[in-house]
Amino acid sequence: MIKRELYMSRIRPFIGGELIKVMTGIRRSGKSVMLDLIKEELVESGIDSAQFISINFEDMRYAYLCNAQVLHEEILHRAETIQGKVYLFFDEIQEVKDWEKCINSLRVALDCDIYITGSNAKLLSGELATYLGGRYVEFVIYPFSFAEFLELYQPIAPQASIQQCFQKYLLSGGMPYLANLRYAEEPSRQYLTDVFNSVQLKDIVQRNKVRDVDLLGRILAYVMANVGTTFSATSLSKFFKNEQRTVAPETILNYIKYCCDAFLFYQVKRQDLQGKQILASNEKYYIADHGIREAVFGGNMRDINLILENIVYLELLRRGYEVTVGRTGDKEIDFVCDKRGEKLYVQVIYLLASEETVNREFGAYDSIRDNFPKYVVSLDEFDMSRNGIKHRNIRDFLLAEEWN
Repeated sequence: MIKRELYMSRIRPFIGGELIKVMTGIRRSGKSVMLDLIKEELVESGIDSAQFISINFEDMRYAYLCNAQVLHEEILHRAETIQGKVYLFFDEIQEVKDWEKCINSLRVALDCDIYITGSNAKLLSGELATYLGGRYVEFVIYPFSFAEFLELYQPIAPQASIQQCFQKYLLSGGMPYLANLRYAEEPSRQYLTDVFNSVQLKDIVQRNKVRDVDLLGRILAYVMANVGTTFSATSLSKFFKNEQRTVAPETILNYIKYCCDAFLFYQVKRQDLQGKQILASNEKYYIADHGIREAVFGGNMRDINLILENIVYLELLRRGYEVTVGRTGDKEIDFVCDKRGEKLYVQVIYLLASEETVNREFGAYDSIRDNFPKYVVSLDEFDMSRNGIKHRNIRDFLLAEEWN
């Protein structure tokens, strides 16, 4: 089990405090492991594990607790025998009906420290905001970064070069459990397909009562094929019309939103850098784990330019940046990133294979006059930095501790 220090360093200041710690992210991204890591740190700091109450609501043994009232009574009953502060760990809390009321009441009734995980973005919207307004802190847990992947893959394949490791990452992605399968190709593909099916069924179809499962499947396939490509619901509606299916753009948008709520896709809006406004249409979407795309849809090596973009985008999110696609005149910048007023610009390209490509990628920054770092990231091994714009090999970019 690796320490996932990127997340632990953010969670640590809140351990033992009264704010509810909420960990969200796609199913199987390692949220349960984060709970185990927190428990480890608590024990190391001298807390007795007898003070912990842990429940995973996907475990059938706890099915009877998937009701707020029953859960509340059970926790109060168990807490009676605990000396000192009670530490509550609730995994996949969205399975409990009206869980917000229960958590809020426990927070008031007990001297407790609460940690919850969930696989749905709507976990923290609407009702929860009402019950727990200002009393929680959220951490999104993503699949493994390239650095985390290396930590587990290099002991399995000690002879592999860094280039071979990256090639493996391009195809396998970052789902943590794959290390248990030693990244073997066929078992990994089967596992990732099962994860995808589970997200589709439990977190999209059942949660949103989707009736047209065939349409959902087609939309999923289309978005996966077009990660990192701008498209609109209207263009997708026309695409279906050509296939003799009449689908309203609103329905398409709803279905894509369900996928984003399940953390399967991330929507990136486009921003006009001159007028500073967010553009209303033609967003881009990226997938939470490019390994799932390879397992279900295939073609990661064929679409390598899009996959490299996907990998960089997730790395930017992991490091806490808000990301948009930038437009300046007729040019587009892949990622305009902002973290508390500190900006970063990133262009991603497979290879700077010709002078024309070099001019296009570096030229995207021509009209940007600020002094924030500007990067062109590719698989080229040679440094082609020019005019204050930094060129980095994508592996070095992903492994860099900081970008400046």
